[in-house]
Amino acid sequence: MSNTFKIRKGLDINLLGEAEKTISEIPSKLCAIKPPDFHGVFPKVLVKEGDEVKAGSPLFYDKYRENIMFTSPVSGKVREVRRGAKRVLLEVSVEAAPEQEYVDFGSADPNGLDKAAVTEKLLKSGVWPFIRQRPYSIIANPEDDPKSIMISAFDSAPLAPDYDLIIQGQGEAFQAGIDALRKLCSGKLYLNVSANAGVSEVFLNAKGVEINTFSGPHPTGNVGTQINRISPLNKGEIIWYLRPQDVLSIGRLFREGKFDAGRIIALTGSELKRPQYFRTTLGTSIAEMITANVKEGEVRYISGNVLTGTKIEKTGFVGFYDSQLTVIPEGDYYEFIGWALPGLKKFSFYYTFLSWMMPGKKYRLDTNFHGGERAFVLTGKFEQVFPFNIYPMQLIKAIMIEDIDRMENLGIYEVDEEDFALCEFVSTSKINIQKIVRDGLSLMIREMS
Repeated sequence: MSNTFKIRKGLDINLLGEAEKTISEIPSKLCAIKPPDFHGVFPKVLVKEGDEVKAGSPLFYDKYRENIMFTSPVSGKVREVRRGAKRVLLEVSVEAAPEQEYVDFGSADPNGLDKAAVTEKLLKSGVWPFIRQRPYSIIANPEDDPKSIMISAFDSAPLAPDYDLIIQGQGEAFQAGIDALRKLCSGKLYLNVSANAGVSEVFLNAKGVEINTFSGPHPTGNVGTQINRISPLNKGEIIWYLRPQDVLSIGRLFREGKFDAGRIIALTGSELKRPQYFRTTLGTSIAEMITANVKEGEVRYISGNVLTGTKIEKTGFVGFYDSQLTVIPEGDYYEFIGWALPGLKKFSFYYTFLSWMMPGKKYRLDTNFHGGERAFVLTGKFEQVFPFNIYPMQLIKAIMIEDIDRMENLGIYEVDEEDFALCEFVSTSKINIQKIVRDGLSLMIREMS
């Protein structure tokens, strides 16, 4: 069965620096798992600097859910257990050994296992954190029975990676991952693909899933948008979700009996000499990918896309859930009467500049806010880029005053911060809307637990 959904509200931001459709090998010499990537996790460290670990060895666990393990993506020596203010754990980095060794979790056919056995293998191997849930966008609770599982097989964000290219030739591992996920859910398993481009045979040939086709501008590729169209969330309901490379890791675990943290990362952005794809490892250091590949000038490194990604240093690591690294100019300058200039090189949603007459133009955008924080006023523009049947401005204001009843009535359970990224982008108020939404979700977790 296949359904087609047309998303009409949204906005595509065309940027320079799309990755070439080539994949280069770059073995990871240094990887890290970063607790800040996981909302609601309070880590308890199991290793210390200098310890020898294998790929799949536990590094830390959630002290409030001790069965949620986070394991090393490579074998080697623990290089650093880095902490920040108040001794908050920021990352555990591992220096990879020349020859990789893996913890043996045992291969198995997921079709011959029950839910408990599949869950146990995912938990012990550290693969379980790939599975997240809505509401709240936190790591799923293994004891829950979600009403469905969503796999978003495409990304519509600026310069997003091409999952059809990434998944190519890995049909058996992907199907094994699907088979394992089927054991975790009594409801349907949805695989959502894009109508805007060709779809990989790996996705089309997947068995045990309902394939749905989506078309339209960003945020069509966001799992929140897809859930809203296919199976909207009500209070008390849970949906799990993950990305194609997460499914591959699950499949390899059952086929090979090891935590294979291999990842293909899209290196994108206007400040690169050659944007391309790299075959590397989960949580890899970005240093080797950017060496001799970044143009002159001050740049910002973003793990993820420009709308929802996280700023990292050039010595930093790719985020646990990211398949993209973006490099754009740093906006560290002031511009005199910039609003009065024609702005042919500037992108504007409000037709402020003449560039609106060139819809196919690609832009070299930087991080400059082009203004400071100001009054939060009703403009009606949020509704043009927000495809949910929700009042975005009213929900944001309810979060700001911590009105829990109103937050529930306005749909807080259906969204997370990435769903408001375009609202933040088009906002004239320069307010950090995504942080407000995450603070609201954190408040709901505390109040509802």
